[in-house]
Amino acid sequence: MKTLLKIIGIIILLIAVYAIIAMLAFSKDYHFEKSVVIKAPKEKVWSHVGSLKEYNVWDPFSKADKNIVITYSGDGDKIGDSYHWKGDKNVGEGEQAIAEIVPNEKMVTKLHFIQPFEGNAKGTFVLTPEGNGTKVTWMIDNELNTMMKIMKPMMDNNMDKMFGQGLDGLKQISEK
Repeated sequence: MKTLLKIIGIIILLIAVYAIIAMLAFSKDYHFEKSVVIKAPKEKVWSHVGSLKEYNVWDPFSKADKNIVITYSGDGDKIGDSYHWKGDKNVGEGEQAIAEIVPNEKMVTKLHFIQPFEGNAKGTFVLTPEGNGTKVTWMIDNELNTMMKIMKPMMDNNMDKMFGQGLDGLKQISEK
């Protein structure tokens, strides 16, 4: 029994040490990006990236809740156009609006998360020619509060999974 208590105590101590190191060492600035090369001209890829309505066709975040409610404001392809989503605990609630757009090259969006936690982020898509195809780089930038710093490794793992699913979906649609 004493051995079990010692093991539990050591585990708790290690978790506390990790939390303190994470809060002190990890930057508050969070950046994650993932890329894929798609065998299609950038104009074709752009038709699926440069519109919020088309983005939600392959976006893995909205697919996590089959009953998600998405409400659009504008056509979805101009600065200021946006959408609001509300879903279950897996997708929460929030808004995304186009902040910058360079047709066939780049789209920057502002993300406002409402539920399950309040926060803001910037999403970016950059398209560049690569060989006979198009390289798509998907990025997200935001600021982490102290508690979110502790979860950074889990966030990286989740973002890698979700961005991978999304880019795979974009690739399938664009290469048809």
